[in-house]
Amino acid sequence: MSKLNIGIILGSTRQGRVSTQVGEWVKEVADKRNDANYEIVDIADFKLPFLGEGTGQEPGIAAWNDKLGNFDGFVFIVQEYNHSITGALKNALDSAREPWNNKAAGIVSYGSTGGARAAEHLRGILGELMIADVRVHPTLSLFTDFENFSVFKPAELHLQNVNTMLDQVNAWSGALKTIR
Repeated sequence: MSKLNIGIILGSTRQGRVSTQVGEWVKEVADKRNDANYEIVDIADFKLPFLGEGTGQEPGIAAWNDKLGNFDGFVFIVQEYNHSITGALKNALDSAREPWNNKAAGIVSYGSTGGARAAEHLRGILGELMIADVRVHPTLSLFTDFENFSVFKPAELHLQNVNTMLDQVNAWSGALKTIR
């Protein structure tokens, strides 16, 4: 069986975001495993119009759907904004349908409370999109895992949770691939 393809979705598009640092760290950890092909996917690169504002035929929407279709599973890098996910991530989730179906996902969240509330909101959305989210969920604190709230310096203890989450994402993605 060929290696699975796992997309690491950056959930923020704002200037000064730290999701790129977190995503690169997750990819670095994942690449050491040599068990799947991991790729960072930045939703900002697709310039998605807000749902209902465009014609639905914008090139970014087609490119987004094509990109998602290449993956067997996902890891979402989620930051907490007002106790939920970013508007940009919600829009990106809503800008596709079938490419999400029957795939698995892990969540790595961060915020003042580790991004736990955003992750819980995301789980409900993922269920509606027929994405099976895995149980292990690394939570990163803005107070202890970021220097001056802007430079990512994860505590060593997070490595085990990230690896366990990736074990689950790969197992579930492989299983769900058989029904797609």
